Amino acid sequence: MTVAPQRLTDSVDTVPERLTEIFRAVGATGYVHAREVDGPGEIGLGADHPVVLASVFKIPVVLTFARQVEAGELDPTERTTITARDRIGGIGTAGCADDVEMSWRDLALFTLTMSDNAATDVLLRRVGIDAVRAVLAELGLERTRLIGGCEDLFATIATDLAAMFPEIDPSDVNALIAAATPEQVRTLAVCDPARTTASTPRELTTLLTAIWTDTAGPAEACARVRTIMGQQIWPHRIASGFGDEVSIGAKTGTLPFIRNEAGVITHRDGKCYAVAIFTVADSPAMRAPAVDAAMGKAARLVVDTLRAEGGQ
Repeated sequence: MTVAPQRLTDSVDTVPERLTEIFRAVGATGYVHAREVDGPGEIGLGADHPVVLASVFKIPVVLTFARQVEAGELDPTERTTITARDRIGGIGTAGCADDVEMSWRDLALFTLTMSDNAATDVLLRRVGIDAVRAVLAELGLERTRLIGGCEDLFATIATDLAAMFPEIDPSDVNALIAAATPEQVRTLAVCDPARTTASTPRELTTLLTAIWTDTAGPAEACARVRTIMGQQIWPHRIASGFGDEVSIGAKTGTLPFIRNEAGVITHRDGKCYAVAIFTVADSPAMRAPAVDAAMGKAARLVVDTLRAEGGQ
């Protein structure tokens, strides 16, 4: 039986200081925004600070796919093939040794549930990056910028580091990063919100709220995105702060120094809370369990505080 973590409540006014302490204790800086999906309550820490999205950008990609399905522009059961051209590393189809044939709807599933990079890029090419940007503009997300897919993000790493390490195959991004010092990694474009796919915590909760209230597109499209996000396989960040008393639909994002997650926590009473947490660690280590756990603690703090303020 899962035992829920100790309830952490505070006043809205003191939460930013508490959040700062939570992240400082694990060697990170955090940027947070949380809001009631069906109410006025909100809490923030650097809510309008520009942040690197990393794989969180996959949410609007799948939303655009879902909207095109409902508009009759795309048959979700049509199949396509993921080949070596898209194997840029990672899990799912991105890590397969052989070609994979899959439907568009299953590619969307892999994009959000396991953060499959190849599935994301193939799907993005199908729906069109301009269509995704148009959806973001329609929703008023003026500070959310999409520069390209996963392949494009990895390409900027190769561009930034290849000249420093000419002996390393520029297509081997992992080897390039491993050879670089933390200071060199920190200067990469993918770690700088001014030069990569980026947004703000507040704009992410705005996007999530629109998806959860059926205002990000047709109700069927929003429901499709919610269903997929509810199947995410990663429980180590936001979900680590909660027990079985909630359901969670979310999407993670990870790069050197960067650990993110944006999602919606739904309690059994039906109250929903959109939470976006973006962190920048002092270390570029790709495994940082203390930072992951701090994100869960922060999510629990903001949700419990909003519930207390709302009389729940």
